[in-house]
Amino acid sequence: MPLSRLFSRGLAVLALLLAAACARTPEEQRIREAIAAMQKAVEAREPRTFMRYVADDFTGSKGSVDRAQLHNLMRAQFLRNEAVGVTLGPIDVALFDKRATATVTATLTGGSGEGWLPERGGAYRFTTGWKDVGGEWRCISAEWEQL
Repeated sequence: MPLSRLFSRGLAVLALLLAAACARTPEEQRIREAIAAMQKAVEAREPRTFMRYVADDFTGSKGSVDRAQLHNLMRAQFLRNEAVGVTLGPIDVALFDKRATATVTATLTGGSGEGWLPERGGAYRFTTGWKDVGGEWRCISAEWEQL
């Protein structure tokens, strides 16, 4: 096979490899997308969908909330509030191999859903820990403070 033909095939293979590498969503973006999906699940009042992004070994609020308690906390808020809103600020993600942290400020609102303004609301800073579980990012920890 002529050298020029080998070179052309080599370039074609390299181009395919580069295209495949570029097509993969960066890890930071995948975590941001998971957080956005969790936001939508809360607003849609779908705790099961939200919990898909929470690891089995989740711990929150300095160890006082486990995965089951988080699920129950969400259900209680949905019973208390007919309408729930979540407005996220910028999400800061830091990667550490197969782990990551994500920090975000969120405004949470709740109420009857009848008026233009919610009856309850507050701004919180969330610091979350994430791990890669079989190619999917799952939240393993969360700390929050009201601002």
